Formats: sequence, structure tokens, C-alpha cells
Amino acid sequence: MLIKNNLNNLNWVKTNGLIPVIIQHKISGQILMHAYMNKKSLKITLETKKVTFFSRTKNKIWTKGETTGNFLYVKKITTDCDKDTLLILVHPINKTCHLNEYSCFKNTISDFTFLYLLEYILNKKKNSIESSYTYNLYKSGLKRITQKVGEEAIETIIAANDNNKKETIQETADLIYHLIVLLKIKNISLYDIIKILKERNS
Repeated sequence: MLIKNNLNNLNWVKTNGLIPVIIQHKISGQILMHAYMNKKSLKITLETKKVTFFSRTKNKIWTKGETTGNFLYVKKITTDCDKDTLLILVHPINKTCHLNEYSCFKNTISDFTFLYLLEYILNKKKNSIESSYTYNLYKSGLKRITQKVGEEAIETIIAANDNNKKETIQETADLIYHLIVLLKIKNISLYDIIKILKERNS
């Protein structure tokens, strides 16, 4: 469902008819790109739920992904306190940047964004080279994966009870890694887990 907040009375005069727009991944929080909208492109965005910009260089309206299929589906639109900038949370299809990167700001991945990307990376590795530990872990099947989760959980508990901070950190990393692999093989996303946690703490 498209959620719109505070879109009335945008300050088009201050921005000379072009509102700066920041595109952010709805789940990971990663900033994907920055562009501009005029009133017409914002109207199209609201109607189609696909992010549509105004190109200053080409002097025309363009929908992100219209030639590649890498659309940005709108999940929420809001404005800043001065109503002269828009923030759009999106569900992106494939890579956003025209340089074949997931973000135009590829070197600004936050720690929590990395956790989201790790889920994707581990999913890709199940079809990677045979020397990959992740590849062989997927190939070993569900029983072995659940066994590894159990082993790492026990090792984390032991390290914590021994008050060994370094080992606790290491074992927790191992546990999270194997747990993500387990979730992927069961077709469960980290987002499914996050939704439950948000509901419990709302």
C-alpha cells in the first residue's frame, strides 16, 4: 500500500519547480540514488507507484527502469520539515545505479544495511564455486544446516558463560551466518523476522 505523508503545500517556489528526491531502500535503509521531480512526475509517481523523475539534462519526464526493467516501486513518500525535499522508500527491482551497482552511493553501506545485503550474498553463493563453504553448506541439506545452527548456538552460550567477550563475538557471528543460511533454505527472509519484532515492540 502506498503511504503518503505531508505532501500538501510542497514548496515548489523555493526549488524553482524541481523538488530534490532521495530514494531509500524500504527494508535495508540503504540510500539508492538522488534525482528531481516536478509536479507532473510526482503525479505520475503517485498514480503508477513507480518512481518517476524529471531529467534536467534531457528536459523530460522519465520513469526509473523504463528501459532496463529495474523499477523502483513506491512504498512510502514523505517530505522534510521545510517541504522542499522528498524522501521515497522503495522496493527496488535489481540494481538501481546505471553503472550496474545496487546504489549510486555504493561506498556508503551502513552496518545494518550490510546485514540485509549479507542475506542476498549468502543466497547467491549457494550457486557459486564448489570450493565455497556456503555452497557446500547448502548442498549438505537442511539436516546438516540445522545441526550447524545448534552447534554454533551452544558454542555462543559457552563463550558467554565463560565471560570471553572475543569468543562470544566470534561465535555469535558464526551463529547469525548459519541462521541466515537456514532461513534462506526455508524461504524465510530477515524481513519476516523484523516484522515480528516490530509488532512485538510497537
